[in-house]
Amino acid sequence: MIDRVRWQQHARRNFWHSALLLSGMAGFLALLGWLFAGSSGLLLLLMAGVMLWLFRSSVSPWMVMRLYNARPLSPQQFPALWQLVQQLAQTAGLPVMPQLFLLPNPLINAFAVGSQQRPLIAITDAALRQLQWRELAGVLAHELSHVRSNDLQVMSLADMFSRGTSLLSMMGQLLLLLNLPLIMFGWATINWWAILLLLAAPTISTLAQLALSRTREYEADLNAVRMTSDPQGLASALSKIERQQQGWLRRMIMPGATLPVPSLLRTHPETKERVERLLALQQRWPYQTGTDNVDNPFHH
Repeated sequence: MIDRVRWQQHARRNFWHSALLLSGMAGFLALLGWLFAGSSGLLLLLMAGVMLWLFRSSVSPWMVMRLYNARPLSPQQFPALWQLVQQLAQTAGLPVMPQLFLLPNPLINAFAVGSQQRPLIAITDAALRQLQWRELAGVLAHELSHVRSNDLQVMSLADMFSRGTSLLSMMGQLLLLLNLPLIMFGWATINWWAILLLLAAPTISTLAQLALSRTREYEADLNAVRMTSDPQGLASALSKIERQQQGWLRRMIMPGATLPVPSLLRTHPETKERVERLLALQQRWPYQTGTDNVDNPFHH
């Protein structure tokens, strides 16, 4: 059973954190557009943003699955898995049952694409074989949470803001180089504070985008726990995924060495912190969920 008070505290913090980061990225991009070309620059940014958003919305999520060589799974092939996803989707309140795909990959992983009206979830065969049933439920609930919260659209919007900021920065630097002779001879003046802002803009926007991604991961963890009422199941799955990925990276890239990544440069929060947050949601008394004692039918 989860601690409802603590869950609500985390949910409120994640909401305001996400809102501030996304609005900050939008405001920062608008400021750069105004510095670059005034009100006409803002209008051009708005028009370009609408066109790019419409183009992204037209990309079929099935195309993404084909790029990953994922194949669709029918209810007849994996009835237990489909039943689990159906239960979780109903608990999440999704209007459409997600389509499942199997991804041939030796690593434990899963991801979601599409929207609430066209949700697709891919899961690797390694996840089906190596995760316990409660762990598998936690991972699938996490991906369904991304769909339910429209995180895919939120991160797509943040990516548009970040790319727009980088484009304006590059154009500003190009104009600075073209006008450098005029500036050196004193025939033109320049606002150096604006130039410094343009130079730093891509880094600032990228850091904000990464922070937003980490916040949405925390939120997906919270909502997954609300669906399964089993914080320990997802926490155990995250720990297992972390151990496998670190071992694989060390073997492939730097055998015997650690691969630390600064927190600011992560798309996902550190697994240790995610696990600590999840376990903190658990009530002090023991509670057995419906998936605790269920064997995974996909284990060999």
